[in-house]
Amino acid sequence: MTVLNPHTLSLPKALVTLLAGALFGFGLSLATMIEPEVVLGFLRFEDWGLMLVMGGAAGLAMLAYKGFPLWFRRPLLGGQFLTQAASWNRQTVIGSAIFGVGWGLSGVCPGPAIAALGTGNTDILWALGGIVLGALAQGLAARE
Repeated sequence: MTVLNPHTLSLPKALVTLLAGALFGFGLSLATMIEPEVVLGFLRFEDWGLMLVMGGAAGLAMLAYKGFPLWFRRPLLGGQFLTQAASWNRQTVIGSAIFGVGWGLSGVCPGPAIAALGTGNTDILWALGGIVLGALAQGLAARE
């Protein structure tokens, strides 16, 4: 039996990844998560529509994460199912707090921000710039 490297990118994996990303972006756009005003309304508990979207997405993701290893012997495109133990530490709490404050102030989350670029919203580049700088700062701090 040949063990496939899960990090090897083949044409089928690339196409499935592209399709999944396009579907994800379309779903974010359809749910209006790419509009910061709608997200801010959700965060202020004024708009409950996104609560249903996020709850449905989280439920489906949990079902897939827990169910696929039970239903399939291995992933459809090769490799193996991997698990990662969750651990809370100071960096996780601080990073989550910074992410939440940034999301609450701007109404922009990384996934929807990239999807918003596809709709021609170039103002979102300011938020994406902040996300990139934050990730860079975290990466540099983690080196030390």
